[in-house]
Amino acid sequence: MRGLLTLAALSLGPMQAQAAFPGALTIRFLDVGQGDAVLITSPEGKSVLYDGGRSEPRLQTLLRQYEVQSLDLVAASHADADHITGLIPAVTLYKPRFFLNNGLAGTTQTWRKLVTAAQQAGTQGLVAKDQIINLGSVKLTVLAPPPGMPRTEQNLNSVGLLVQYGAFRALMTGDSETPETAGWLKKYPAGTLGPVEVYKSIHHGAANGDNAAWLAAVRPKNVVVSVGPNNYGHPTATALNLYKSVGAAVWRTDQMGTVTITVQTTGAYTITTEKGRAAQGQAVGSSVSPPPRPVPTLPSAPTPVAPSSLSYANCAAVRAAGKAPLVRGQPGYSTKLDRDGDGRACE
Repeated sequence: MRGLLTLAALSLGPMQAQAAFPGALTIRFLDVGQGDAVLITSPEGKSVLYDGGRSEPRLQTLLRQYEVQSLDLVAASHADADHITGLIPAVTLYKPRFFLNNGLAGTTQTWRKLVTAAQQAGTQGLVAKDQIINLGSVKLTVLAPPPGMPRTEQNLNSVGLLVQYGAFRALMTGDSETPETAGWLKKYPAGTLGPVEVYKSIHHGAANGDNAAWLAAVRPKNVVVSVGPNNYGHPTATALNLYKSVGAAVWRTDQMGTVTITVQTTGAYTITTEKGRAAQGQAVGSSVSPPPRPVPTLPSAPTPVAPSSLSYANCAAVRAAGKAPLVRGQPGYSTKLDRDGDGRACE
């Protein structure tokens, strides 16, 4: 049984860019303009980039601004340019092990450039299916396109991600449209999809994305609209009224900049934005049952960081091994090397 969310508005000044918080789940809805890019970092320091926005320089700047050290996986909700362009520098710079996508090749030069970058990086492709990927202590449930979606429509074959960390849940579903969300509602029983503490607005708040039946199942407490200057009218009044009707707080990257959610093991979470708005919440209760027909964790998927006997005599040894800084939870980390106790040793 899930508990109730409590939100309390805070008045904080502008937030400075920071690396992910050690020991906490961090989800950043990056301000990439008109497009989607979500950076997920587990308490153990493992990271996933879900979409990359439409600008290579912009995404590269953001990854460096937030001190991203590595990417274990990149995921494309679908192959449209405002979702995959920034994945090109991400793959080139970080050489992630896996690239998750819907299995439908794009028809653009951008798609071909991304595929070439992935091949050169040695990144392995993963076609979305019902699967669970362990990102350290964070569980990522992949929502593959439901059966019957036309293979010529990228939006209708968007790949979703349900992020679970204890009782906390966040959901992202790319640029899905009503036929796809209707398919998911048929596939998954009530209570599987929602409620969620944080939800990414479908298709930047387009009128053909979110709908009443879908939101009644998802039951979002907070909706993040990833949007920038555009000629499409995003976010539409239709979408904003829907979010209001379910009582969700709305966070917009075009007005607030990057939106960051930090989740503690207790289920307590904080939402902050680049331009100063903030709130706190609490996910209470047991985790909701996983979707039907779950499959075991992929043998080749990112695995949790196992306890390790690896130790370093001092920071000189850490640096010589090319491992500095060590984040709490990584092999070799120890409090004796973390003199200021901030969870980052040998900085």
